[in-house]
Amino acid sequence: MGGRLKIALLLAPALVVIGILFAGGLVSAVVQSVGYMPAIGQTRVSLDAYREVLSGGDFLDSFLLTVYIAGVSTAVSTVLAVLAAMTLRRSSGRLSAVVFQLPITIPHLLAAVGIALVVSQTGLGARLAAALGLIGQPREFPALLYDRYSAGIILTYVWKEVPFVALVVLAALRGVAGELEDVARTLGANTWQRFWYVVFPVISPGIVAASLLVFAFTFGAFEVPYLLGRTYPTILPVMAYNEYKDVELSARPVAMAINVLISLFTAIFAALYLRLARDLGRG
Repeated sequence: MGGRLKIALLLAPALVVIGILFAGGLVSAVVQSVGYMPAIGQTRVSLDAYREVLSGGDFLDSFLLTVYIAGVSTAVSTVLAVLAAMTLRRSSGRLSAVVFQLPITIPHLLAAVGIALVVSQTGLGARLAAALGLIGQPREFPALLYDRYSAGIILTYVWKEVPFVALVVLAALRGVAGELEDVARTLGANTWQRFWYVVFPVISPGIVAASLLVFAFTFGAFEVPYLLGRTYPTILPVMAYNEYKDVELSARPVAMAINVLISLFTAIFAALYLRLARDLGRG
């Protein structure tokens, strides 16, 4: 009991800050989303903002785009991360590990700017391809920014999130999974059998946990799609921002309703993460 109390006291300052910033902001968003804004004379509580958001086609387009970007980014990041972890687990070179982990230290905003400088039709990639004779002019380089497939956004997320997922998988591979794989090797299992029947069941909880966290993050992220995405349709966080910056304060409930829906979707993803991670752990 004393140990738990000590842990609670140590965590109290951080929990108080998180509670004030997150819970307070969420409560404020919920209150404003139902139209209660005494500062501008709106005191009638209603769900008009939610009806306006959910009945419009813009919301559905933004929701589908958000799920698409988050889903593709998470799937590609997870596959590449597992392959990278399988490659690096036997490596003893510190330089390769440091270079691989470098994207984790770079903010997403800077990553988006860097990707734009490299893959835009006037960027380093286009100039290099033209210099090598792969294309005639830099403008012939594929349009990877502001495109319908959100390639630049996905590329940025993949570059940022692969090391994060790989570190989680790598920790499991260098633990009990490595020992079990050695036993399976001595028993005559081939590479595929060792991975699918021995390694994967051990690392799957870590994969599920990391990938769902990445999905929840990319679903609610704002800066990368705002810089590299199209003006329409936009993802939900950008849609909420556009409504929030409207000069008419009467539009604020709509922006807050979108934010509350984003929080609800994120909570569902978090619950799914906890459930799947627990079930896989038991399995």
